[in-house]
Parts: sequence; structure tokens; C-alpha cells
Amino acid sequence: MPAIIVRDAAPADRSAWGGMWAANYTHHGATMGEAEVDELWRRVLHPDHPVCALVSAAADDRDLLGFAHYVLHPHTFSSRTVCYLEDLWVAPAARGTGVGRHLIEALVERGRARGWRRLYWHTEADNEPARRLYDRVAKLTDYVRYDVDLT
Repeated sequence: MPAIIVRDAAPADRSAWGGMWAANYTHHGATMGEAEVDELWRRVLHPDHPVCALVSAAADDRDLLGFAHYVLHPHTFSSRTVCYLEDLWVAPAARGTGVGRHLIEALVERGRARGWRRLYWHTEADNEPARRLYDRVAKLTDYVRYDVDLT
């Protein structure tokens, strides 16, 4: 695998990101209309919106290999910002090559540089490939998540 770069998403990434995003939400059993996808992309690119995205590419920066959507939010136990890694997706052909690790490491580096308090995320209990990575780069907590569907 050639060298991997991680950078902020850019307008020219829309098509490649869109294909990976569709694969991600389909994988999770979700559907999204084009207007919703367009709105997410608008938010990702807006510099003042709390929803952000990093993308990963080979060093030649031609083909996207993955993305990380993250949400910055305040925290009640600290005045420092907290970062929630909401989506991490690596193209199937690039899995196992370090793309996911590079995306997480880039968020860790960004958070340290910007004074964030914490980076956190959730995953499915049976997502063994992802959990092997997560066990190497983060600490598993005892928190249990509850959801109330408001639709």
C-alpha cells in the first residue's frame, strides 16, 4: 500500500465520498434520499458546522480510501470540546492497510492540537475487524448506550 494521506474533505471529493457514504449507510440498513445526502455534504463542508469529515487517500491524492465523520460538541464536565467519531468507513479494497488507523490518529492529533477533551465512538459488539483496530488505539469503556427512536 502506498503512503496514506489524511485531510479535510473538499468539494472535489463529493462523488467518491458519495459512493462510500452510500455503501456505509446501506451496510447499516439505512436509506437516505439525495436531498439528505446533499445536506450532509453541505454540513461537512461548512466551516462553522459541528459535523466535519476527514478523508483518506493514497499519497497521489487521486482515489479516496476512506472517511471519518465527526461531530464536535460541548461537554458538561469541562469547558473543552468533545469529539464524537460518528462514522468511520474504509473502502473494502483498502481494509487492513492502515487507512482506518490513520483516520483515527489524525483525529487524535487534531484533538490534541486544538485542546479537545476527548475523542469517543461506538461500534457494534460483533464488528470484530473494527474492534481489533479499536482495541489497539483506544480504551474500551463500560458504558452502555440506550436509544429512543423519535421518528
